[in-house]
Amino acid sequence: MTARRPPALSRATVDRDAASREDDVSLAAAWDHARVLVVDDGRALVSDGGPELVLLDATDAPAGDRFYLGRDDESSYFAVAASLPRRLGARPQGLREVGALLGDRDAGLLVHAVGLANWHATHTHCPRCGAPTESAKGGAVRRCTADGSEHFPRTDPAVIMLVTDGADRCVLGRQAIWPPGRYSTLAGFVEPGESAEQAVIREVGEETGIAVRDVLYRGSQPWPFPASLMLGYRAVCDPDAEPVPRDGELEDARWFGADELRAGDGVLLPTPVSIAWHLITDWLDEV
Repeated sequence: MTARRPPALSRATVDRDAASREDDVSLAAAWDHARVLVVDDGRALVSDGGPELVLLDATDAPAGDRFYLGRDDESSYFAVAASLPRRLGARPQGLREVGALLGDRDAGLLVHAVGLANWHATHTHCPRCGAPTESAKGGAVRRCTADGSEHFPRTDPAVIMLVTDGADRCVLGRQAIWPPGRYSTLAGFVEPGESAEQAVIREVGEETGIAVRDVLYRGSQPWPFPASLMLGYRAVCDPDAEPVPRDGELEDARWFGADELRAGDGVLLPTPVSIAWHLITDWLDEV
């Protein structure tokens, strides 16, 4: 069996260093010698060769909200939410475009920075009293300026699942807005008071009318579009079940054989940046 690969956006190597977030003196010292990633609307500068993130010295970083990303043996890392600078040999790119191509450190830094920037941009006021909030603890918290309450970054759990017949076929679906021929795994958000495994069973039933069993966790991946955590599963259904789109989310859902997917004739799978690609290709390696 081929060793399982981590999903593209789950390869972080930088220590998030939570202890330093609690100490303004430590954060100031870390900033003085930091490498800084500038993010703007989910994008960062990426060098054309490599590719690699363009990291600035702190003295060259633009003004903007600072988020502490952590440290490794070489440096400390911050993100700054600001307009991207211009740099020869580099261009703005987002996680969907370049996440699977970056090295482990850079993939982790970019997904962390984008996730924080998205949350800070949409949580500028206190949900308790409506007063403005301000960034605190290196960007890991927003604190209400009126009542002092602290608010933490939101993460929305979602399940994404490959349904198989327990042998060499799987169910994939497609949305109408996708490119022609694109099919992917089923997915949906976890509802309040629901376990992830229950969400798998419910979502598959709602989307295709299929009943599944033997729900098995396979891994997770952050997906900051804007704030999801994708929980990957595999599930088994009756081989005689016929998937039928039911809730309006899917244009089509049908069985695919492993050999059909390997051949790729007329079937466009998800890109490697998605955990869906890993769920499908890991299964293909096994059957």
